[in-house]
Amino acid sequence: MTQSKAILTCALTGVLTNPRQHPVPVTPAEMASQARQAFNAGASIMHVHVRSQQEGLGHLPSWDPDVAQQVVDAIRQACPGVIINLTTGVIGPDISGPLACIRRVRPEIAACNAGSLNYLKIREDGRWAWPPMVFDNPVGKVDQFLEVMDECHAHPEFECFDVGIVRAVGLYIKAGMLRPGMGRPEYNLVMGVASGMPCDAQLLELLPRWMAPDAVWQTTLIGRAEIWPVHQKTAELGGMLRTGLEDTFYLPGGASARGNGELIEALAQCAREAGRDIASAAEARQILGLRT
Repeated sequence: MTQSKAILTCALTGVLTNPRQHPVPVTPAEMASQARQAFNAGASIMHVHVRSQQEGLGHLPSWDPDVAQQVVDAIRQACPGVIINLTTGVIGPDISGPLACIRRVRPEIAACNAGSLNYLKIREDGRWAWPPMVFDNPVGKVDQFLEVMDECHAHPEFECFDVGIVRAVGLYIKAGMLRPGMGRPEYNLVMGVASGMPCDAQLLELLPRWMAPDAVWQTTLIGRAEIWPVHQKTAELGGMLRTGLEDTFYLPGGASARGNGELIEALAQCAREAGRDIASAAEARQILGLRT
């Protein structure tokens, strides 16, 4: 095994996307089925959002630990050896829901949103797509998450929506917020949010210089056709790869994806075209320094 192998992550469903309009999984059985297709295509990590199980409310997130347990158990049963990466993103100071889910599920990886962002999107006619909002992640909130991740032996994946957030992760590390035993520093470069970093291959080439030594990094690319050349650049630069119905509904040729498996197949092809093999779950654990 070498560290040139590419870890593939599948972002199965995301948040707020309406399952009546798009093929996003909601129930534990649907999540497990989609995870198995992605697992078969080479994904060793499943990034998990949990949705409400109430009829007609499947587009809304849930922080019910019982539901999280049901979803994660179903995925683990369908994909023996898979690595679970649990979302934690929540607006406001009350993080009791995400913390309860981490403690119940005990994921090997948990997303750690590493900085605040004016989370915006605007329509062609100049109207906001949603009311302007702040995705608030002050240092105290980040450290609360890291404390519980350490308690539960979860490796933090620092989600970075802008260049300044990438640089802030280095400050967290210097301040001792990444506790011993939590694995290698890992950056998730989120590109394509309208008010964050653009999905741009030239920008991507610059970002690793501002990361901590010995860091692992991946990209989360949000959009349509424009994301696939940047996935390819990620593979060529040695980054890890992520896609799924949370991030896009479109395959490289522009066709709509019918599920997560097709998207991961396309992502695996990016790795192979860059001359990289796909990491197994066991290899991914070693690369990231996950606790066993």
